[in-house]
Amino acid sequence: MQDQRAELDWRQGDVPVSRRFDDPYFSLDDGLAETGHVFLQGNDLPARFCDGFTVAELGFGTGLNMLACAELWAAHGAPGTLHLTSFEAYPMEAADMTRALAVFPQLRARAAPLIEAWQGGRYEIDLGDGVKLTVIIGDARETLPRWPGRADAWFLDGFSPARNPELWEPDLLKTVFAHTAPGGTAATYSAAGHVRRALEDAGFAVERAPGHGRKRHMTRARMPE
Repeated sequence: MQDQRAELDWRQGDVPVSRRFDDPYFSLDDGLAETGHVFLQGNDLPARFCDGFTVAELGFGTGLNMLACAELWAAHGAPGTLHLTSFEAYPMEAADMTRALAVFPQLRARAAPLIEAWQGGRYEIDLGDGVKLTVIIGDARETLPRWPGRADAWFLDGFSPARNPELWEPDLLKTVFAHTAPGGTAATYSAAGHVRRALEDAGFAVERAPGHGRKRHMTRARMPE
């Protein structure tokens, strides 16, 4: 799986859609607004930012979520270092990433070092303003258990659970919990009952929250202190 690449179609001009999972990489309406609502606000960011804060993500995709997080960190003016780690089984080609991110000109400067590194096959990337990004390529069911870190906030952004069930398996979500710092949080656009139950069974306190756009609900989770 480490050698497999994303296979894409395009909708509405420049919205990438996975052929493997028949699902778009971000909202057809406004992907950046969805990221802000679900993953940033859903994890109570930027209020929780501090030096050494760690964000982890299942499903790197175009890099949109991590770039938006880096922009929020810079705008907030938090001192020190923000650590971003993302797990991706099917990395996108650099040209496709460039095309997809061009939809968001406000992220152009932040995306430039990501795309440059991606073109060179480098997955440890300095995004500027104290933001350090690491993308771990491979099946998260294999790579996450070996990760030595613990996240203060999780972006659970695999494709739809109905189409990409591997990233929502109870055992993987238990591993997410095991790699969460005390008081850490997780957020996802999915409000599927089995996803909420799996997060609860893993040990998280789970709540359903208003979703973005046409999605009525999303899910937020918190690890007990």
